This record gives sequence, structure tokens and C-alpha cells, in this order.
Amino acid sequence: MIRRREFITLLGGAAAVWPRAIRAQSSSRRVIANLFAASMTSAAPQIDAILEGLRDLAYVQGRDFEMQHYPAEGMLERLPTLAAELMLHKPDLILANPTPAIVAARALTQTIPIVSFMITNEKELGFAMSHARPGGNVTGLLLRVEGMVGKQLELAQQIRAATKVGIIFNGASVDASTDRREAEVAGAALNMTCVFADVRTRDQLDAVFHRLADEGVDAVVVLYNSLFYQERRRIAILSAARRLPGIYAARDHVVEGGLMSYGISLRASARRMTTYVDKIFKGAQPAELPLEFPTKLEFVINLATAKALGLDVPATVLARADEVIE
Repeated sequence: MIRRREFITLLGGAAAVWPRAIRAQSSSRRVIANLFAASMTSAAPQIDAILEGLRDLAYVQGRDFEMQHYPAEGMLERLPTLAAELMLHKPDLILANPTPAIVAARALTQTIPIVSFMITNEKELGFAMSHARPGGNVTGLLLRVEGMVGKQLELAQQIRAATKVGIIFNGASVDASTDRREAEVAGAALNMTCVFADVRTRDQLDAVFHRLADEGVDAVVVLYNSLFYQERRRIAILSAARRLPGIYAARDHVVEGGLMSYGISLRASARRMTTYVDKIFKGAQPAELPLEFPTKLEFVINLATAKALGLDVPATVLARADEVIE
């Protein structure tokens, strides 16, 4: 768990953990445990969005709630240990992102509400009986939108007439099989050859980009995964070094030098998640709160990266962008 002094430095005091002695002075103050796969720095945009959302709902940090952060620093294997640590502090509610964090938290409690904005494989993993009525202690927003991987492959085709695309995924992730299957179906529909690269640790990234370049792929599509999100700047550098256009699921990859992203707005979903927190604190049961699809999709292009790769982005593609980074 990140201690108070550490993330006062990181977030300007916005996410400070209050000592137990202070907590005892106010029985109305709720304890929110925030369990997530990334680092504090990497997840800062989403944490800011969560705190903004709570402020908009009239919650004052320190008076109405305290938030404790448990970052796995991109190492999913740490999540069960962090989940066990947070349980010692008896939180009123757990924020868990992405799905592996939900799995780790739910293994230890099926009574404390768990809210997420990155839910996947909810029925297969037993989080929800249905979207309309989850029926357990997990609720929030879904991460996947049907057809999203297909749109990413289409962009690779439009930007470089790609016929052979590298698909980077994390086979250790709980939703890896679903992501791979979607990419296979989309690739076949577009008459593309998909070269799949399973990356489970950060140490494998260099070799994978080297192999994909040697195999002559025209572009790479990096499927969403907390490891890749954590390593997004490094991935952008590796992609540029091999002159491989990269298409991603999250805007933050493009901010760090990636070429394009098409996917959900993590900030918008994180902010929307706070409405679930509000309803639960006012007495609603997670079992009765329907799961929502993401409220905002965004398409982002980095023109500086396109220029460095010698790519001329078609005007028709530029016209569809929600944001162009120059």
C-alpha cells in the first residue's frame, strides 16, 4: 500500500491515506480501497478522474471518505497479496481495475462492494448473472465494446494498406482468449494475416518487436492490457525504432508517442464509475446495479509520430479523429 507521505509527493496530497486515529474520529467517513494493476504515476489520469467525479457528487475527501491505494506496478502476480493487505483495513468499498484486480479482491470477499470501470468476461468469471442484474458484489462499467479490435485492424489497413499485422496480447490475462478470438475473426473478415505475439513480461517486449519486424508485418495492434499500459512509452519507442505503426486501445499510448488509438476513454469511464460509488454509499446493493457499457469511445492520432514514420494520414481518417496530437 502506498503510504501517506509517498503519494502526497505524487499527487499533491490528493490521495492521502489518513491515519487510523483520525479515521476513528468520524464514523461517517467511508474507506475506499483502490486496487489496480498499474503504478501510481501511470494510473494518475484515472485516479484524478475518480476524485473529480466524487467531488462533483459533493463528496469531500477527508470528511466523507478516505482513499487508500494499492498499485501492483504492472505486475499482476502482486494483486492477490495487495488484496489481502487491503482487507486488513476493512474498507467499505473496493475499486478494482482491471479484471485481474476484481478476481483478486473477489477471492477474499463476496460481501464488500467491488466497483470497476474495466470489467471483462463477467459471466465466465462469475461476476454477473446478467448485465441488468449482476447478482453479486461486483458492478460498474464494461471495458470491451464489440467490434473494437476490428476497428483497430481497419485503421492499420487504412493508414498503411496493411495486409500483415502483428497482434500483441498477454496470454496470462483472464480475457486473452476472448481478445485473440475477436482479432482472428476481424482479421479474416479484412483478409489480413495476423501474427500473434504473446507478451507476459516487460522483458519480452524487445524480442517481440524484433521478431515482428523480421516477419515483415506492416503494423502492430497492441490489445489492451495493464502491462502494456504500464509500458506504453517503451512500446512507442520500440515501435518507432522498428518503423512499425502502432494502433492501441487507449489514448494514453498516443500521448506517449504511439501512432493511433481507438477505444474507450478510460478517464470518462473512471469518472462515470463514481456514480456507482455514490449509489452504494446511499444504500443501493451492487447486485441490483446494472453493468453499463462505456459511455465514451475516442479515436486519437499523433501526427508527429505519423510524420516520423513517413506516413501520410488520409484526410478521411483525420476527419474521423476525436483528437489530433501535433
